[in-house]
Amino acid sequence: MKESTVIVGSGQAGVSAAFKLRALGYLGSIVLVGAEPDLPYHRPPLSKKYLAGLADAQKLHIKHGKLYESESIDLLLDCHVAAIDRHRKAIEFADGRSITYDHLVLATGSRSRTLSPEQGGQASNIYTFRTLADAWRLRREMVQGRHLLVVGGGYIGLETAAVARGLGMDVTLIERDSRILGRVAASETAAYFRALHRQHGVRILEQASLACLDIRDRRVEAARLMDGTVIKADAVVVGVGVVPETSLAERAGLSVDNGIVVDSAGRTSDPSIYAAGDCASFPFDARRIRLESVQNAVDMAEIVALSIMGQTAYYRPIPWFWSDQYSTKLQIAGLNHGHTHVALRRVSNSVISVWYYDAQRLIAVDAINDAKAFMTAKRWLSVGHSPVAEEIIDPAIPLNAVPLHDNVALIN
Repeated sequence: MKESTVIVGSGQAGVSAAFKLRALGYLGSIVLVGAEPDLPYHRPPLSKKYLAGLADAQKLHIKHGKLYESESIDLLLDCHVAAIDRHRKAIEFADGRSITYDHLVLATGSRSRTLSPEQGGQASNIYTFRTLADAWRLRREMVQGRHLLVVGGGYIGLETAAVARGLGMDVTLIERDSRILGRVAASETAAYFRALHRQHGVRILEQASLACLDIRDRRVEAARLMDGTVIKADAVVVGVGVVPETSLAERAGLSVDNGIVVDSAGRTSDPSIYAAGDCASFPFDARRIRLESVQNAVDMAEIVALSIMGQTAYYRPIPWFWSDQYSTKLQIAGLNHGHTHVALRRVSNSVISVWYYDAQRLIAVDAINDAKAFMTAKRWLSVGHSPVAEEIIDPAIPLNAVPLHDNVALIN
């Protein structure tokens, strides 16, 4: 009988794994299962161009619908997987059907954190950003002159605030921590974006915790903060992070630790089952991490495809991310976790880069309107070079003239 691979999850990781398998010459059957009814689509534009009305749903598709047919990829949409039977090597659907597999790929992604019922999280005009349906519903609320409350000062919250201001909404953003971007960026990067949003009229309140929402007829009318402040709200966007979708894996008895635990080849604790994308936790620099990015979804899925084909493959990423806010583009290379200090390179008031160091070793960069700094940093990170911090801060020194350390020498 023909070998079969079943992929659960029709996001970027799931689609990438399916098409990579075919590109590698995989001759078995491929079944791609999605819980949503829509053709697989790119998620990052949801909080950017789609929300602003600059792109319709058709332009978000990862692949044209006919390509699934031409590549003999069976696409099952609006299907909910209830369980994995590891003994029988089958997935079981909520409607009672089942499909057997030789290889199973879990690309189940993540789900948004929500407000608690005590805070009023059940209201109909509260939105998160994980699906096309979420963004479509929110788009109907984005009307000039209305009041939007954004809960959370991370990238999703800031991107949503930027779109809303562009559409003429009155926007207040609250962040319970001491500053926006507190968990993901240096204070220098946060200061730039705080100033940018305030220039565009966004009211940013830091160290501001939500107490509860005033609700009438299932709709939020206002928000009450812990300090007693009352904020009018016609709609609320909650951007307080995500959690990996691991429930299916947990019920199947797979190892889970802030994501489905995989090795550097994408294998879970069951050698017939793999995981990729937001839902997967993998080894990186002597620790275990989980990444939420398109780059991670694509690259990790391709490693899984290579592993299924029996090829030796190891996932060693140079992570990168991006965020668009107003006319500003932020590009991030590397991971800044554990940095000891930063070096700020200011080419102009609108072109800056923040370089993160662990001692003398470069580990990440935030490049604001500076594609050259981003590309240069990616290259240095990939080959193990670190620019001398005292030199990188001088914009008069071209990047290609900045002296470099070899990371091996720094470690030794």
